[in-house]
Amino acid sequence: MPPFPPAEFAPLRLRKDEDRRLRAGHLWVYSNEIDTGVTPLRNFEPGQPVAIQASNGKTLGTGYINPHALLCARLISRDLEHPFSASLLVHRFNVALSLRERLYDRPFYRLIYGEGDGLPGLVVDRYGDFCVAQLTTAGMEQLKDAILAALQKVLNPTAILWRNDSRVRELEGLERYVADAFDTIPDTVTVEEDGLRFQVSPRTGQKTGWFYDQRDNRARLDRYVADRRVLDVFSYVGAWGVRAAVRGAREVLCVDSSTTALEQAMVNATLNGIGDRVRTEQGDAFEVLKSLREARERFDVVIVDPPAFIKRRKDFKEGALAYRRLNEMAMQVLERDGLLVSCSCSQLFSRDVLVHTLLQGSRHLDRNLLMLEQGRQGPDHPVLPAIPETDYLKAIFARVLPA
Repeated sequence: MPPFPPAEFAPLRLRKDEDRRLRAGHLWVYSNEIDTGVTPLRNFEPGQPVAIQASNGKTLGTGYINPHALLCARLISRDLEHPFSASLLVHRFNVALSLRERLYDRPFYRLIYGEGDGLPGLVVDRYGDFCVAQLTTAGMEQLKDAILAALQKVLNPTAILWRNDSRVRELEGLERYVADAFDTIPDTVTVEEDGLRFQVSPRTGQKTGWFYDQRDNRARLDRYVADRRVLDVFSYVGAWGVRAAVRGAREVLCVDSSTTALEQAMVNATLNGIGDRVRTEQGDAFEVLKSLREARERFDVVIVDPPAFIKRRKDFKEGALAYRRLNEMAMQVLERDGLLVSCSCSQLFSRDVLVHTLLQGSRHLDRNLLMLEQGRQGPDHPVLPAIPETDYLKAIFARVLPA
């Protein structure tokens, strides 16, 4: 796909003072910020490249638009000499790759993290010789061929998979699908992490098959688990639990609602030579925790790493109650001097609120909570400070003691 010359960018005019957020470093434009008298939204097509202008007509940069979405446009480039184009994709991929190659000695990481790498609407995870890409906006969908070409030029992977089944695509009016983009990715690929190996499914697993964002937090766990009994709730394929066993835990119980995920967790336990110290229990996390409490089961370390309970603002109250209930139940199956690892990937559920939730839960149970460490997403998920939404993952390591 040839680069877009500046003349091919349709002007998108903002209302007075609506450029302040963009000038402060943000990349998003909402439909109510657009001067529709000067640039009517009906004149644009989903994914169309645009030159975003301040109310005085000065061009702020180039990006793309979807006139049918509330989050209407994304800014990609502020450099007018290097506008949003296929060649810019290659440049951004190379910049992103240079960071990851400094961070990791093996090719297993998130290569592109949307806004954090200057490419809103695009996620690319790397699994050795394979890549899995997610396009979540009409603008990136329009550039699908250019993205494929850029990945081939920069990485030359063996195969690339489109994992375009995220529900957020529906907000953009896009269909959901999973398809091979180039050659065919195997049903199972191997992830290497700190000397461990995990088999995952990019085609059918959660997200793209693996959660690279928790890598550094999982590494924090190592010092706490030797000769301990560990409970891994929402275990998926055993990233936390298998690692704990490898690092010396005497017993690990992995809990998940998915039988398939737990079967894979046991495959991964065996792959890492600790299958005899890992067992699984399938079921709803809350119900399993209740059963464990009633059976007076106790663990030295409990990890709760749930999916996002709060995806929209209207879900906050119900989701916050779920976090409170989950963490209280986790504390109830801890030994008297136990470690709770509590995680949240709900961006709307702030770190301070999570800490307050843990404090409330501990006091309700008449226990003392001591925070030992805090974690966030790894550096292959770089945070753009102007966009709070790019900073979403929290991990609290807390010692829970009798009052």
